[in-house]
Amino acid sequence: MKKKREVLGLGFECQVLFCLLIWLTAISQQADGLRPIREKTRSWSDEWLFGRKQEAEVGPFSAWNITGTYRGTWKFLNSVNSSSKLQDFQKENGNSVVELVAVPTKITGVHYVQGVVVFHDVFDNEQNVGGAQINLEGVYIWPFRQLRLVANSGKESDSGLEDNNLLSNPYHLLGIFSSQVFQESPRDRLLRRKISPVNKMEKHCNIEIAAQVSRVASSENNGDKNYYHMEGLMESPGVGDDGDCFSALLLNATSVNVEVYYNKAVNYTLMVTFVSFLQVLLLIRQMEHGNTQSGAAKVSIVMIGQQAIMDAYLCLLHLTAGILVESLFNAFATAAFFKFVVFSIFEMRYLLAIWKATRPSNSGEGWETMRRELSFLYSRFYGILLGGILIMYQFHNYMQPILLLMYSFWIPQIVANVIRDSRKPLHPYYILGMTATRLAIPLYVFGCPHNFMRVDPNKFWCVCLCIFMGLQAVVLLLQHYFGSRCFVPRQMLPEKYNYHRRFNRDVSRNTDCVICMTAIDLRQHTNDCMVTPCEHFFHSGCLQRWMDIKMECPTCRRSLPPA
Repeated sequence: MKKKREVLGLGFECQVLFCLLIWLTAISQQADGLRPIREKTRSWSDEWLFGRKQEAEVGPFSAWNITGTYRGTWKFLNSVNSSSKLQDFQKENGNSVVELVAVPTKITGVHYVQGVVVFHDVFDNEQNVGGAQINLEGVYIWPFRQLRLVANSGKESDSGLEDNNLLSNPYHLLGIFSSQVFQESPRDRLLRRKISPVNKMEKHCNIEIAAQVSRVASSENNGDKNYYHMEGLMESPGVGDDGDCFSALLLNATSVNVEVYYNKAVNYTLMVTFVSFLQVLLLIRQMEHGNTQSGAAKVSIVMIGQQAIMDAYLCLLHLTAGILVESLFNAFATAAFFKFVVFSIFEMRYLLAIWKATRPSNSGEGWETMRRELSFLYSRFYGILLGGILIMYQFHNYMQPILLLMYSFWIPQIVANVIRDSRKPLHPYYILGMTATRLAIPLYVFGCPHNFMRVDPNKFWCVCLCIFMGLQAVVLLLQHYFGSRCFVPRQMLPEKYNYHRRFNRDVSRNTDCVICMTAIDLRQHTNDCMVTPCEHFFHSGCLQRWMDIKMECPTCRRSLPPA
């Protein structure tokens, strides 16, 4: 028996260790899934992000992998552009982004380099073009840290294929995605390309870049991570003549820490996940607040439907971003899943509850009628959802006004309160919580100067959005505490039924309240008595609690007007 117990004890310990091993394996797989670039694919991003050491990295002439994204500045050596060929090249300095891909060649010490240089705030002309993008190719002689790039665009190039040389890293892919969603569409970008002075520069200029590459140690906590700095000149001798297209430019750029950029994206998805979780709790609180038929009927179905459409759009955006950037798929898919839960489970369930409460007569009709009206509700919802996508695509340049229109989801509830004279349809926590959580994503995108989407901040628009949402929330709170029509002049209000109206006391001196089954003294307690349009008498407190559940007369089941 003793040996048997020992064997059983060892078996239990083995089971515990086996479970722990499975748990640790799952965690490691999840951690590997959250890593920015897969180590299995020997891509440039593996070497850049994790700093994979090369076998030849010995001695003073070690091979550096300069593949990556570089951000920096440009400026004219002579302060201004002294050439008369490109009059639009008038800015003195600006920001620049360089994308490079370096591939080893058969020649020892030489890497073939392809890439793109993007100059921001270059042109100052009537077309308001703003920037220039130029494709580059050349060599990197790593023993001497010399980079030589050229961009001879003397012949026509297909502008539709200009992005093929861009890097497929998270930094650039998310930048393209956010610019197409929040800034300009591909159609607008092609139009700007046609009217841009870059066409003239590419036809008549040879662009040459000579740069020196150096390594700079990181000043952050991970001091073992090295960054590369590129400094050089960009010149433009003309094609077929001796004149230069523009004066020499001085370029300074430092490699971007893609790992920090990746962490920003992951932190953003964690914020979206936390906000979605709070919205689920707020929806549950609101559904408990109006869990009766009368309480659900007070809530505007347009208000809930508008919020559901917003969450559906956010779910699609995060899922698309995760598919586009494979290394960030786990993070963005998690945020998209939580938005899907908010939209498809809670908001759609509440939408159906409101629809059912506003149509109590359908409960006694046939199933075919109910199914037909329910299918009509779903078709309208998804039709508006798809139509909104088409509208946002067509009016892409007006994205911020469209967002202001979408964030007016409290207005239908305010109007419904005034029309129906509803009493406390929404919980105050739901009003304040939804207002705050809905502002989190747009304030990050358009208000944070260092957001990972690289969208230019617009503080004025953010202030306008906060004021707009705050005014809607204040009006709802005033309606909650002081009445739905507290801010409407009495001259504009329709006639309202008075439940404390005068009645003939000689008709019946005493009656019973069918709600509490106690007698009502009509002579002594007239203020505590309420009379319905169908001439039935109840205690004031009893009838008000009853109307919070059903807007029907407890005696004859006739519809009751709002109190």
